[in-house]
Amino acid sequence: MLSVKEYIKQPRLLLLSLLHHFGFWIPDKWFLQIMYYLYVGRHLNLNNPQTFSEKLQWLKLYNHRPEYTIMVDKYAVKDYVAGIIGEEYIIPTLGVWDKPEAIDYINLPQKFVLKTAHGGGSCGVLICKDKALLNICMSIHQLRKAWKQDIYKSFREWPYKNVPKRILAEQYMEGENGGLNDYKVLCFSGKARLIEYHANRFGSNHTQDFYDTNWNKTSLSQGSLSMVSNFVVDRPFCLDKMLELSELLAKGIPMCRIDWYIVSQKLYFGEITFFDASGFEPFDREEDEIMLGSWIDLSLCN
Repeated sequence: MLSVKEYIKQPRLLLLSLLHHFGFWIPDKWFLQIMYYLYVGRHLNLNNPQTFSEKLQWLKLYNHRPEYTIMVDKYAVKDYVAGIIGEEYIIPTLGVWDKPEAIDYINLPQKFVLKTAHGGGSCGVLICKDKALLNICMSIHQLRKAWKQDIYKSFREWPYKNVPKRILAEQYMEGENGGLNDYKVLCFSGKARLIEYHANRFGSNHTQDFYDTNWNKTSLSQGSLSMVSNFVVDRPFCLDKMLELSELLAKGIPMCRIDWYIVSQKLYFGEITFFDASGFEPFDREEDEIMLGSWIDLSLCN
């Protein structure tokens, strides 16, 4: 958390913090216009959006389908996805509770993951690799803070507005290198177009690269050029299946991101996201922003 002096030196961060915490009374359209200017540094064109980040803000306002609430609910989405692609792609759930204090730590295995059903990103995710070393009081404190997260109020992501607050425990998943790399498939009009690949997500050398659907590394970068790696990873053995299943889940949706993990040569579903980086982290080159924006067909919302 930033100090008062740091906020004074960076008034933009102070304004963002105030809006996130106290801007719930501002109408959604005004709120997004203010936030977009503070995050991106330019005015938000909602009358004729052209870029990727602009169109994501437009979708927040005008693409409200009831099923989206289930699709972003980290607990409810499991049954939803299993009904479309099968139970074998779902990470097993070990338990679910209605508050942090109710978690049954005694009956959880040595390794597990706790997460809030209504959270987004890494907020609300607690990874336990050894229960004997876990500070339960600290974990409850961490989850209490995540419990207060409200993605609708903070970023106006409508699908999260009515997600019930719950905490679920999942089976601990680990890749071959001891970590867990993310494969995030960006789908436009139900068609897979890009894979956002994250390596060392929770490590000291987190990288983010974009590959096309033939697993050619692209020149795309988003948010920070320093996150682009200097290597090309091997094509995933299950890439075709990953793309096929992503398109099944993304059918009829203007834009969404389907996340996956590969563990012990098996593909597992992660989550569904409708607003990559909440639409506040544009691609570094303007031409890329416009290209990806052209892939979002807003007429699908009519």
